[in-house]
This record gives sequence, structure tokens and C-alpha cells, in this order.
Amino acid sequence: MSKNLPEKESKKKWIDYSSVGMMFPASILVGFTIGYLLDKWLKTDPYLTIIFIIYGILAGFFNLFSVTRPHEPKK
Repeated sequence: MSKNLPEKESKKKWIDYSSVGMMFPASILVGFTIGYLLDKWLKTDPYLTIIFIIYGILAGFFNLFSVTRPHEPKK
């Protein structure tokens, strides 16, 4: 049973890391969509789109660090 424990942890790491590949572009796409729709509604083209794309990028990095931090080696 102790042999399977590192293998299970390794699989969990890879699943978490692969989810980052989907979360990062998804957060940018959500930011773009919200900004684009608000720009069209408020007629403020392109300011809100740019702001929300930046928010999406920041959210993507936040997700990246929150997923990878638990897998850092303990000192």
C-alpha cells in the first residue's frame, strides 16, 4: 500500500497541473467576454475590454499559483 501512495500523489499532481492549462485561457476568455459585453452596452470601446482582459490574466496567474503551491517540496 505504501508503494501506491507516491504513485497516487504523482497522478494528483499531473491532474492538477493539466487543469491549469484549461483554467488560464478560460479566465482570460471570461475576462474578455465580460469586458466586451460591457463595452458594447456602455459604448466605452475598448477600455473595459482591456481592463477585464488584465483581470483575467491576473486571475489566471492566481489560479496557477494556488494550484502549484500545495505541490512545492516541504522544507
